[in-house]
Amino acid sequence: MLAALVRALGDFELAEDALQEACSRALRTWPRAQVPDDPFAWLLSVARNHALDRLRHARMARTKLPAPPPEETTMSEKQLVDLGDERLSLIFTCCHPALAEDARTALTLQAVAGLTAAQIARTFLVAESALAQRLVRAKRKIRDAGITFEVPADHLLPERLQGVLGVLYLIFTRGYTTADASLRLEALRLGKLVAALMPDEPEAHGLVALMLLHDSRSAARLTAEGDVVLFEDQDRTLWNADEISEGMALLDRALRFGSPGPYVLHAVIAALHVQHPVDWTRITSVYAELLVVAPTPVVQLNHAVAVAMADGPASGLALIDRISGLDSYHLLHSARADLLLRLDRRTEAVAAYRLAHELAVTPADRRFLAGRLRSLELSGE
Repeated sequence: MLAALVRALGDFELAEDALQEACSRALRTWPRAQVPDDPFAWLLSVARNHALDRLRHARMARTKLPAPPPEETTMSEKQLVDLGDERLSLIFTCCHPALAEDARTALTLQAVAGLTAAQIARTFLVAESALAQRLVRAKRKIRDAGITFEVPADHLLPERLQGVLGVLYLIFTRGYTTADASLRLEALRLGKLVAALMPDEPEAHGLVALMLLHDSRSAARLTAEGDVVLFEDQDRTLWNADEISEGMALLDRALRFGSPGPYVLHAVIAALHVQHPVDWTRITSVYAELLVVAPTPVVQLNHAVAVAMADGPASGLALIDRISGLDSYHLLHSARADLLLRLDRRTEAVAAYRLAHELAVTPADRRFLAGRLRSLELSGE
């Protein structure tokens, strides 16, 4: 987008300023209005109009005021811009540190990925009304604090890194759960750019490793008809060996920094999953480490499932039943149903599967859970 504006306007600084203004306007208006069908076309149009307005004003003022001296910048402060990737620049721009992390992530997902409020709410596992309030509060803070959005200089990138990595992983996760290869590949491409831009940030390498290791199993996790294939039933010959090798190498590099963060630990768990046989005891211990640095309900659920695989369904179920905040998350009820079935508590398992089916969103998940229910009902006749 920035390159297109530069070609159209013949002035890099003008094009950059116009894009910043377009991003700022998007963050002010999109939270309270419907996101355009083509967010990039909208941003390009607004940026072009803003630039033309500036040019007109400049021509009118030229005879009255001397032109200001050009701002001096060094190449070390412009590496993000020099990278030439408009979408990555937009993500860093939107992840403004003055906003709460959840708010800036939601706003960035709207501006960059074009997700609706309902889709973002499902991603955050919150009600759409709560997400809408979050966006309104963020918009109000932008207005009241006079926050301006501009592509940050390189020395400001580290303070925005966690927000950027969070956005990229959410984009990847959406592509993974909806079988949208374009979203997965775009998140991977941008993640690799971040890792190249910030080579001393282990979490950047950890995220790319995590996405590669998950993506390596994409071809095996759904049938040709789009039905879910459970991990233990996947055909390992369909796994992408090149992505696994690349992910392992990046993970090894990230681990050399020591003190692994959440994305590095997630990548370690993903790496253990692609090994054979799977060491569930080791996975359980890594999840215990992850719970110290990222004690989220979803991590608690995944830890409980790993405990069930290592120590038996009763131990896992006891942990699941202590988790709060995931009542509307279909995977919690699906996992609980599976453990209840393994404990031969059939009636409770049917009820849990039925609730999971009601809460599931993607067609593949709904078909899988419907199949489980039919199988239980038929075998119970």
